[in-house]
Amino acid sequence: MLKQQELLKIKGGTNGYVIIGIVGAALAFLVGVFDGFTRPFNCR
Repeated sequence: MLKQQELLKIKGGTNGYVIIGIVGAALAFLVGVFDGFTRPFNCR
């Protein structure tokens, strides 16, 4: 079993840049969906 101090030293998961990229992609997607609802274009 790991001690409490050892647990606090474990660094895992993703990089901060990955989280920023995911949030940015989600934001761009939501802006695109909102833009599609507010300014729909006809099919050509």
